[in-house]
Parts: sequence; C-alpha cells; structure tokens
Amino acid sequence: MNLLEIENLHVAVAGKEILKGLSLAVCADEVHAIMGPNGSGKSTLSYTLAGRDGYEITQGRILYRGEDLASLAPEERAARGMFLALQYPVEIPGVTTMNFLKAALNAQRRARGEAEFDAISVLRLVREKAAALKIPEEMLRRALNVGFSGGEKKRLEILQMALFEPALAILDETDSGLDIDALKLVADGVNALRAPDRGMLVITHYQRLLNFIVPDRVHILTDGKIVAEGGKELAQELEAKGYAGLAKEAA
Repeated sequence: MNLLEIENLHVAVAGKEILKGLSLAVCADEVHAIMGPNGSGKSTLSYTLAGRDGYEITQGRILYRGEDLASLAPEERAARGMFLALQYPVEIPGVTTMNFLKAALNAQRRARGEAEFDAISVLRLVREKAAALKIPEEMLRRALNVGFSGGEKKRLEILQMALFEPALAILDETDSGLDIDALKLVADGVNALRAPDRGMLVITHYQRLLNFIVPDRVHILTDGKIVAEGGKELAQELEAKGYAGLAKEAA
C-alpha cells in the first residue's frame, strides 16, 4: 500500500483554482521531489496536505495510509505521523525553543495514547538529536526562531522532524535562503532520517538541493498539474531546459 496517494486533486484558494488535477503516489521508503516555478502550486500542495484553513479540495482525494486525509484535522494528521517543514518557520516570542519542543512532543504522545516524557527525558532526547545536527544548546534556550538565521530556523525544523519521527515528512522549500554550508548541514540532517518506514516529499525550486538529497522520483509541477515525471536525472534535465522547455515537450 502507498503511504500517500493523491488522485486527480483540485484545490481552490479564495475561489481561485490552484491545483488542477494533480496525481502522485509515495511509498514509505521513497523520497519524492516536487519541482516547479513560482505560482505553480507547490506550496498549495503542502498546505493542503497539512490541512491549512482556506485550501478547499473541490475534486479528487488524498489518501494517507489508506485513510481519507480530508476527514482529519491538522492535529490529527500530525498525530498520525505527518510532518510539514515550512518555508518560513514561525517566530514565537516569549516561548523558549526547548519548552516548545517539550510541549509539541508530549502533545503528539498524548494524541497517540502514549505516556508523556518528563522534563529530564525531553532534555536528554533533545540534546542528543541537537548534537547530531550541530545545534548549540544556547540556541535551545532562545525564544523560538526569534533572531535565528535562515539556516538555524531550517536546522531547528529538521530537529523537530528527528524528535517526532514522522511517517511522512513534507519539506516545503527547505533550501530557501540558505547558503551552501547551511544547505549541506540541513541536507545531512534530512538524509540521516531516511528510513524504510518513512516517506519524504521534498518541494523545491532548484536542482541544487537535489545534489544533496537525492530523490527516488522527480515530479515537475506547472500551472497546477504535473507535466513531467522521472528519476533523479529529470532534475538535471530541468537545469538544462528550464520549466518552459520541459512543459513544451510534455505538451
């Protein structure tokens, strides 16, 4: 069974159709890349999967582990193992990163009927995962994302992914605003989390991210539809021909 199955998905935002018949399937041990120009519907897809308000499914369906995703609230999706790393992580002044991680981790455990972690257990777990991502302990004491660089924000999202151990991770333009060193650190963190029981959907503009996170499958999204699909070599073809060239060939 596919971990994620999207069939003929149409999504409207404020009455305007953005996704216009998108279909794809992701297995649990695969990394899929969604590539497309600005306005193609990439972020609309990620927000729809996460259950963000204002993204209306007008046709088609999304199955996650065989269950209709539209019937689940955002928090239920998270509790069932879905994780979205945002292009622009939210700042929360007054809430330390460590307290946020403790609250989020235990909220998921409660939703799954599991025992909560005490403060010492959370501290030990977070320190272990943070060290692997080269996140200093001082960063964990700061207010969530406040004053963080782009690279720090993205590494913190990968830390959350490492803590929550999702079945499906959706990375929405994780390379946005990163220099090459930060990109390598984030990519190393993502690659360390690849697993036989975990699928990933990597959404990006550029081929450069896929030099570090090598996908099993690449999908080119233009004007709300997937116009080309293939292996990792498709991303390199895109680099040479551009979105317009590939879309023209597909037509």
